[in-house]
Amino acid sequence: MPGFFLACRRVSFHSLFYPQYFPMSDSSKEREILMVMRKVLANIIKDTTPEHRSLRHPLSDETIQQIRQCLGLISTRERELADEAGVPQERPYYTDEKPAADVVSISSISKKKKD
Repeated sequence: MPGFFLACRRVSFHSLFYPQYFPMSDSSKEREILMVMRKVLANIIKDTTPEHRSLRHPLSDETIQQIRQCLGLISTRERELADEAGVPQERPYYTDEKPAADVVSISSISKKKKD
């Protein structure tokens, strides 16, 4: 069962065989399962994508759509779990984009002198 091993290799060894020392909540188990599934699907995509656009993809169009749906469901559930845990939503940004807040050094702030 090499495929099963590849899917589970990122799962913590200690949490699998010594759960009394590393207790995991249901949501953290679910997050870890979702993360592993997302990484495995991404690796399948990378491994099966042809090097040249002119070559036909080995997966059928239906399979590609199903993988997209799976990744969408995984993403949605990860967002739901993050919302339940109170984790703020992270948004991608460009490095040249102006930040919403300006950082000011504390040492540059001086007290006003009284006259």
